[in-house]
Amino acid sequence: MIESVTSASKTSTGRRPLSLTTRVTVFVALAIGLSLLFISHLILNAVHHHFAEQDAEELQVMTKAIQRVLLANLEDSTDLAEALSKAISGHHGVYFEVQNQAGKILYTSFDGGVSTQAVVSADASTIDPAKLLSWRMNDTTLRGAVSHITVAGQDFRVTTAIDMDFHLHFLRGFRHSLWLIMCLAGLVTLCAAWLGVRQGHAPVRELSENLRTIHADRLSVRLDPANVPLELQYLVKSFNFMLGRLEESFIRLTNFSADIAHELRTPLTNIITQTQVGLSKVRSKEEYRELLYSNLEEQERLAKMVNDMLWLAKTDRGLIKPKFEALDLATEVQAILEFFEALAEEENIQLRLQGRAPKILGDRAMLRRAVSNLLSNALRYTKSGEQITVQLATKDSGEVALSVQNTGSEIPAELQGKLFDRFYRADPARARQSEGAGLGLAITKSIVDVHGGRVQVSSDKELTKFILIFPPMGYDLLLGIND
Repeated sequence: MIESVTSASKTSTGRRPLSLTTRVTVFVALAIGLSLLFISHLILNAVHHHFAEQDAEELQVMTKAIQRVLLANLEDSTDLAEALSKAISGHHGVYFEVQNQAGKILYTSFDGGVSTQAVVSADASTIDPAKLLSWRMNDTTLRGAVSHITVAGQDFRVTTAIDMDFHLHFLRGFRHSLWLIMCLAGLVTLCAAWLGVRQGHAPVRELSENLRTIHADRLSVRLDPANVPLELQYLVKSFNFMLGRLEESFIRLTNFSADIAHELRTPLTNIITQTQVGLSKVRSKEEYRELLYSNLEEQERLAKMVNDMLWLAKTDRGLIKPKFEALDLATEVQAILEFFEALAEEENIQLRLQGRAPKILGDRAMLRRAVSNLLSNALRYTKSGEQITVQLATKDSGEVALSVQNTGSEIPAELQGKLFDRFYRADPARARQSEGAGLGLAITKSIVDVHGGRVQVSSDKELTKFILIFPPMGYDLLLGIND
């Protein structure tokens, strides 16, 4: 199943995700908006508090002036009202009211009196800016306070107020100017942020343009991390690493396709040639039977090759799931050696099993196939009268090692890493004479990989050794066999 890469760029609702520029711009806009709102709130509160402090100081001055007038004119009740009317002269927009302890109003400059709600809710002995009251009198907004003073042993309640329409007018204008300034500042900052983000993404766009130039015939191209900003260097290195793997896979795929064509051509050519020869003239039943048997051998070789390639393809895609169980390698290897014993006797080759190893978790059929491939390969290259040894051992790390050792020609070190590639033969001239297609070692490596192990090979003039290394029993959780 082929999955579209572009489908990952869409949300579950089918909408395309926002661009990086839009995302960053929206985030910056939200951050700027919240910041400006907070700053505006702080500024307006500071201005309000400043005006409240000013009004509280002025109300305190008015109260003290009234207190001085009461002290000077308290005994002369006839002139007290006139004296109180002149207590605060030269001040515009101020109002006050004085009541004695009996509740009688001695003087008031309020038009219609003081609001009962204001008087009741503001009863306090000191003027606190945070406790000032605001109320409406006719078309005027007042801010005031109620103070209790004592003069010559008598208690008075003094209500003072100031016309705050000037403050409100100033605050309205200030608020409008502040919002205008904040909006302009936010807009300028947002434009600058958008421009900065767009300029910041310029290396990404340039990198994308460079990536567009890379095609299947230019996989050897590598990007220079030194030519991109620091934040993109890791991306460029990762992309170069990906290109390297793609190039390697593409080369292997190309070679694999050529090898498949070459391997399939030989048996097909044999079948076609033999059939053409057989049809060139009338032949006896025995000759036709021999021809069919010969064609059958080639067809079986083709079928085995196709089955092996299908098995490798399924393994690569994880379609073949191993059935893990506890296996005793000594028992399994002994069974395989008994199977190859007759063939070894024909070639006058001795098979031996050495060492012991703890049980491992594995798929019996897969492991037997992997070991059989190694033994079959060893029999093919071991001279008559020599010996093949299968050795079991436990490494210091707890891993279990199974090695197949045989005498034969030395495999150069530069070729050892390619032995497990598909259709690869270290000695093509000799291998063409055999029935193998160069897939046995590739299948062995694939089986060991499925078991979480690894393969190794070593070769010198005297001995060639293939080693299969398997994880210990505790590796079952990593393999996921308990799922």
